[in-house]
Amino acid sequence: MIGTWLALRSRGILGLNARNRAYVMRRNPRRRYPLVDDKLKTKRLAIEAGISVPELYGVMETEHDLASLGQLLSSYSEFVIKPARGSGGSGVLVIDGRRKDLFVKPDGRGLPLSEIVYHASNILSGIYSLGGVTDNAMIEYRVRVDPIFNPVSYQGVPDIRLLVYRGVPTMGMVRLPTRQSDGKANLHQGAVGVGIEISSGMTTKGVWHNRTVAEHPDFGVPLAGLQIPTWPRLLELGARCFELTGLGYLGVDIVLDRTHGPLLLELNARPGLGIQIANHRGLKTRLDAIDRVPNLPSTPADRVQLAVELFRNS
Repeated sequence: MIGTWLALRSRGILGLNARNRAYVMRRNPRRRYPLVDDKLKTKRLAIEAGISVPELYGVMETEHDLASLGQLLSSYSEFVIKPARGSGGSGVLVIDGRRKDLFVKPDGRGLPLSEIVYHASNILSGIYSLGGVTDNAMIEYRVRVDPIFNPVSYQGVPDIRLLVYRGVPTMGMVRLPTRQSDGKANLHQGAVGVGIEISSGMTTKGVWHNRTVAEHPDFGVPLAGLQIPTWPRLLELGARCFELTGLGYLGVDIVLDRTHGPLLLELNARPGLGIQIANHRGLKTRLDAIDRVPNLPSTPADRVQLAVELFRNS
């Protein structure tokens, strides 16, 4: 046991306790958590700062509001309903089109309006929210995935997780939906995590259920060598979230829309450590490198340039 711990430490692997003690608690003021734990607050904050997000069509706040849900949805053939305080993709319902009086999911199954209302009602009750508190149901634009991901994504929308430390993009991965994850970009549900080189935006190795994989499990397509479009823009968007939230240790989730480009999806004040497995690299080594810089740049663009220089060959 001690030998394993020493081996992981020598490789710069960051553990959960060390993450909480040295980074989350030290760098993330508790009073700032509501800005990221509530997706509705995050979205409104981002809009005020000029950061692109999926368009918000409406919000259901009470059971009384659900009477108008059908009228709201009549204007849209595609949309997403999600809990404002949900986590891990729980409670997210994606509608891909309409078929007569039915709302069609990406797998082709049609739902009547009554099921949509019932799902929204469950969201309001807090069944999907952090701590089980009552919640709001957000109805927003259904992201149309950038075509570059079509060969490596099963039905859903891949997202890109950037870990940003003290405003510097530190590590990245793309989470690719699979058949097992039911089209969701969630590693715990069976999505594939693929590391991304910070300096170039090129994908490297993949991980699936904590196993290294070279190909997508559904399609047999290589995971390495995929160039993420507009990578510098994604890095700068991530870096800007430091000023947006005041959080020094932050997970930034971004989606690439075929029309609108990079869109901020959500933020996380306690990002998981699976990103290390996807990149086959330890986080602590990179965090230490940032801490050794005597005066970090004040602008997001300069912090992105610092990240490229620091992590070009690591």
